Amino acid sequence: MLRKALSITVLALAAALPVSGTATELRVGFTTDALTLDPGNHRNRDTETIIRNLYDGLLTRNSKMNIVPELAESWKQVDPVTYDFTLRSGVTFHDGSLMTADDVVFTFQRLTLEGALDGKTSPRKDLVGPVKSITKVDDRTVRFTLKEPWPILPAMLPVQEVVSKAFTEKAGPQGLATQANGTGPFKLVEWRKGDTVIMERHDSYYGGATDIPPVGKACVERVIFRVIPENASRVAALLAGEVDIINELPPYDMKKVEANGKTRVMKVNGTRTFFVALNTSKKPFDDLRVRKAANMAVDRALIIDRVLLGTAVPLNGVMSPDAFGFNSDLPAYQFDVAAAKKLLAEAGYPDGVDVTLDAEGPFKDVVGAIAGMLSKAGIRAKVNISETSTLQAKWAPAGEKTGDMMFTSWGNGSLDPSDIFVPTLRTGGRGNRAFYSNKEVDALLDSADVELDQTKRANLYKKAQTIVNGEAPWIFMWLPQDIYGVSKRVSGWEPSADSRINLHDVCVK
Repeated sequence: MLRKALSITVLALAAALPVSGTATELRVGFTTDALTLDPGNHRNRDTETIIRNLYDGLLTRNSKMNIVPELAESWKQVDPVTYDFTLRSGVTFHDGSLMTADDVVFTFQRLTLEGALDGKTSPRKDLVGPVKSITKVDDRTVRFTLKEPWPILPAMLPVQEVVSKAFTEKAGPQGLATQANGTGPFKLVEWRKGDTVIMERHDSYYGGATDIPPVGKACVERVIFRVIPENASRVAALLAGEVDIINELPPYDMKKVEANGKTRVMKVNGTRTFFVALNTSKKPFDDLRVRKAANMAVDRALIIDRVLLGTAVPLNGVMSPDAFGFNSDLPAYQFDVAAAKKLLAEAGYPDGVDVTLDAEGPFKDVVGAIAGMLSKAGIRAKVNISETSTLQAKWAPAGEKTGDMMFTSWGNGSLDPSDIFVPTLRTGGRGNRAFYSNKEVDALLDSADVELDQTKRANLYKKAQTIVNGEAPWIFMWLPQDIYGVSKRVSGWEPSADSRINLHDVCVK
């Protein structure tokens, strides 16, 4: 008992020491704590980042978002609804037990079967798509059988981690929420909720994806995620050398980080599309001319330059420029107040319209700028700041559809159109805040969802993007960059568009 107490004391002291105390310790100043350590029981990117350093998946992505094998040695598509994955041999969990095909089957049954989490269904179920069954072909082969063709299965697997069947059955969902027994490059030492997650190197690590060099055990001996929600405190910790990497660096602090001499700014295009959803089901935005006027009334370039300090890419449609099937030929709605007023008059609103622009608190400054621009063009927008839950209820596709405009966003971590286009713009989609409905777009999305020829599939999405651009159910806004502050002691790390902070290959001087 005394030995255990001493061990805990030593860990506490180590976490309190300045980062210069050890050359093999890496510290990350992170905005939020993990919600859970159970890979199958969350839908949160920050939680995913922490978990993904403890657990590996069948497939992963490199920093350029290319899909590569990880726990799988290879994979092949047997037919339109069948995929076989060949597993690496000799991979062990942190407790020393061998990872087998049974563990992979158990992992995905836990994700896909109704009630598999002690009577509850995994919130990640729809991320695995129309999976009919997961079966063991032999000791090193696992087969996924789909109910229908779903070309993006490989693109969705990097965010699903493999758990130990024996450990999970012994610990149960409650145990898996706070303990970890993964195959990842680091193993859990201690999780102090709301404060720190402490990991140490898994010295028996199989090496990770062979397509992402260097292959082998992690470069650093210890990793600490420090939860620092407040922006100023997170930046101060970086500048003081208390942490080596911070996420969500505010744009206005970039100059401070660059001027420090010991730190630098690193950026990457994110995967979250920002837009203003226009309620197409009622006046005034049931009229295409009013929707076009709204797009022409907003000077996106000015907001990106002055408010976002150049850390975003303007969009003319749904998707990131890095996404599969992106249509680069979509025309931009040019900022033109006079033309916007003319369209409003043609639509029967010569004196303009009064509307409400809904948004969440963190976007107050941005929506204030948008509202000011809209008002100058005759779309007098009153800003309404509300809690997320309130807005979700107000703008639910099955709700009363009483809102006018909503500033919002949708993530696309897979960089595949079906992950963003279908939920936000298909009729009845769960994220269709514009209540947009177009039978031709629906047919194109449905066809693309099962089309295996990638060229044909891309063309279907490009055509759908053209239609949506022309019908303007949104004010098309931007794709922000993810901004990090990084110590110059750090090498071997690049930010990734999926927001994951992969620490396997990171070294510190």
